[in-house]
Amino acid sequence: MSQIVVYVFFISLTMFAFSGPVDSSSSARAYLEAQCRTSIYHDLCVETLLPYVTKTILSPQQLAQVSLAVCLSKARQTKEYVAMVVKRFNESKRVGDNQAVEECLRQIDSGVSQITLSVKEFQRMGKDGEEKFVLHEGNVQSWVSAGLTDVDMCIDGISGDGIGGREKAMIKAKLLNVKQLASNSLSLFSRFASRHRASHIVKNP
Repeated sequence: MSQIVVYVFFISLTMFAFSGPVDSSSSARAYLEAQCRTSIYHDLCVETLLPYVTKTILSPQQLAQVSLAVCLSKARQTKEYVAMVVKRFNESKRVGDNQAVEECLRQIDSGVSQITLSVKEFQRMGKDGEEKFVLHEGNVQSWVSAGLTDVDMCIDGISGDGIGGREKAMIKAKLLNVKQLASNSLSLFSRFASRHRASHIVKNP
């Protein structure tokens, strides 16, 4: 619970890290359309971030931070749901179904851990010297990518015929949402990091 409070607080701080006023919802959407243009799941990127920029403009770094924090929140919710399904299958003695879902739970738990590491690493960027920026950048990208791999493995593992239709459909839908959010977060982060490095090179030839 304390970790969830920390990340909700983190999102709140990011929301109010004011960079400038947004004149209207249409200008906010236009801004996000530009920021999200390299994301694979472009529409989801815009809709996910729109509530956070309706009154303030967030920098590319802040957008990437919010995106990653939202992804972590969804991953945690998915983990809780999968754990509930495991418990239900245990109680009903659906052994065949439960083996696949238990393995999925281990994988999504690993994914949550990887994304948590990436959020914490992102928060360190710029706080311990510019010379460590590339190190932090590589860690964030590696951990988000590892989280994506864990989610993909979970999706593949429950795609067989052994799991009941409703549970399988719900788990897959939640996992696909986490996968898309993680992919968008990685895209936004990479965009911010590349621009930061380019700007730093210009300032310090």
